[in-house]
Amino acid sequence: MRLLLNGTSFRIAQMGPDFLFVESLADRAPAHATIELQVDELRGAWEGYLPEGMKAGDERVTLAAAG
Repeated sequence: MRLLLNGTSFRIAQMGPDFLFVESLADRAPAHATIELQVDELRGAWEGYLPEGMKAGDERVTLAAAG
């Protein structure tokens, strides 16, 4: 799983219905993002929104439906 945000890719360690666990080395403003998931040969992607952005050193990121 990975998060694509403004041209940067972040590895998603864990995902829930309204959160992601990623490693961020820099602060990121609230933004629309793409979540990609690949299992074997099956690949899917969907849009999401990070209403609180990302904060350096904080693994938990709030996720909302893109709207």
